[in-house]
Amino acid sequence: MVIKVFLASASGSTAIKKKQQDVVGFLEALKVDYAQLDIACNEDNRMWMRENVPEEKKPANGIPLPPQIFNEEDYCGDYETFFDAKEDNAVYSFLGLPPPPGSKEAGQAETPLAVENGTRGDEANAEENLDESIEVPVEERNGNAHGEEEEQVADGEEERGEGDEEEVADGETAEDGVTQGDEEEDTDGITEETQAQAEDVEEEEEEEEEQEEEEAEAQEEEETE
Repeated sequence: MVIKVFLASASGSTAIKKKQQDVVGFLEALKVDYAQLDIACNEDNRMWMRENVPEEKKPANGIPLPPQIFNEEDYCGDYETFFDAKEDNAVYSFLGLPPPPGSKEAGQAETPLAVENGTRGDEANAEENLDESIEVPVEERNGNAHGEEEEQVADGEEERGEGDEEEVADGETAEDGVTQGDEEEDTDGITEETQAQAEDVEEEEEEEEEQEEEEAEAQEEEETE
C-alpha cells in the first residue's frame, strides 16, 4: 500500500506550503513510505484528486485544496483531519496502516486487554490502586459489612411484625404472638432488670403457655366433635 500525498509545488499560499511541509515532515519522521503527487505541474494529478475526494469532504466551492492524503484509491483526509489524528496518536489508523510494534498507537491498542475475571487491564489496575490507597475494615473484607447487618436486623424486625399481625388477626392477643426467639432475647436481657421484673416476666410466660395449651385442647375437642 502506497500513501499518496497530493501537493502544489508552486502554490502562492504560505499557509498551504506550511501544511504540506508539516504532513511530509511527519510522514518522514514516522518512516512511512509515501509518494508526492504534484497538482500544479500535472493536470492528471489535479483532476484525479478533485474527482476522488468525497463530496462531503469538499469545501463550499467544490474545489479541495492540498494537501490531500490517500491510501492507494482510498481517501484518508485533508490537513485538518491529519492534524487531529496526529494529536490523538492515531496517524497509522488515519492512514489505514497497522501500527508498528513499540509505537504509542500500538500500545494504546494493546491496553484494553481482558483479564481472567472479565475486567479490562486498566480497570483492574485502578481497582488494585484503590485497594491499596483505601484501608477497608476487616469486617467488610470478610463480607460482613455493617450495612448488611443492619439490613438483616431490619428484615428480622419486619418479619416478626408481620407474624404478630397475622396471629392477632386470628383472634390471639399480641402477647400470644411472642416467638421462642423473642423469649430467648428477653431472657438474655434479664441481667439489666431487677429480680422482681424477671419473676413477673416468667409468670406471664407461664400464663401464656397455659392459655395456649387450653386453646389447643379446646380446638382439638372441636375438631373431634
